Amino acid sequence: MDHPLMDLISARIAEAEKNGAFDDLPGAGKPLPRVDDPENALIRRIMEENGAEPEFVSLGRELRRLRAELAGVTDRTKRTEIMKSMSMMEARIDMARKAWAR
Repeated sequence: MDHPLMDLISARIAEAEKNGAFDDLPGAGKPLPRVDDPENALIRRIMEENGAEPEFVSLGRELRRLRAELAGVTDRTKRTEIMKSMSMMEARIDMARKAWAR
């Protein structure tokens, strides 16, 4: 089923092509970049352009911080708390990666 404005849209595109509106576009004449994940390609591009990052990246940074903290702690109780936090963080990272891959 065509969009009701399909003929108008096609006519405008044809007119723009005829007038050279698409002649100087970046990447003209080159193949489109390969996309590994076409379903999420747009959202990933928007995130990159706006400086956003997937949750598992920020969680990974927090996990590295916890590991560094653990290296400097000698108190057994505090070490146990940090290791529990690290374990939970690893589980959250795994879930975030799986959600991102969908």
